[in-house]
Amino acid sequence: MPHSLVLNLIPQSPIYPEFLTGRHYHALFLTLISSVDKDLGDYLHTSNADKPFTLSPLQIQRNHKSHQHKHHTLQFSHQRPIPPGTPCWWRISLLDDNLFSKLTPLWLNLNPEHPWHLGSADLYITSILGTPQSMQPWANACTYTQLYEQASESDRTLNFTLATPVAFRQGGYDTILPTRECVFNSLLSRWNKYSGIEFTNIPIESIYPSFCNIHTEVIRNYDNKFVGCVGEMSYRILGDIEPIAIKQINALADFALYAGVGRKTTMGMGMIRRLSSNIENYE
Repeated sequence: MPHSLVLNLIPQSPIYPEFLTGRHYHALFLTLISSVDKDLGDYLHTSNADKPFTLSPLQIQRNHKSHQHKHHTLQFSHQRPIPPGTPCWWRISLLDDNLFSKLTPLWLNLNPEHPWHLGSADLYITSILGTPQSMQPWANACTYTQLYEQASESDRTLNFTLATPVAFRQGGYDTILPTRECVFNSLLSRWNKYSGIEFTNIPIESIYPSFCNIHTEVIRNYDNKFVGCVGEMSYRILGDIEPIAIKQINALADFALYAGVGRKTTMGMGMIRRLSSNIENYE
């Protein structure tokens, strides 16, 4: 069962930009895991396998009417320190039940006065959101069976926001374009790995880009600079396609909220989610 959890945080001291990086978010998550299961934390730290979680960059709580919210992208780099007392949030998605259950003691015994460390800063976790919220589209939970059963057999429009930079690995090199093969093969491989409901013969060749408003961003806080695309991207399912295939493609699109796509999803990149079919990106 995938979970998309939003942790509300309050820093007790300034968080400096050099600690607002993918590597430090990854380390904080492993610290949370190790606090309840050290062996699991050590395993996730050393494993090179596809990992069953994704992380967001740290976000400053903003007015929902802001320009940033309208365009759905998130803040993925920080030029200035985040001051103490600034309400922040951080999204963690978990793709398998085992990982969620291992972390249950952490959620149940959450002490809002226990400091966690992001670089030199102390953070308090004040609350955790794990169900849909009108003001927080990144919080949700749904079983894989529900994701599949609720997926439409007729909706041929697939709208996405690329909220943090997206890039894909192809033949040893990075590519930044969110082609149908890159996006849907990335979702398909994670779905088949974690859902227990294997999809075969997805007609990816019947998915066509129908709208894009994307641009590249360069993130310099990795070992090498990371280049990816952000913005909005829409696809259409065209041709004489069986309803079950349309349903499977829609399930993958809905799964994107949890899985992300492409590279460095465990360090804040590749965050995407589906938008409703009546999004206002054609204005």
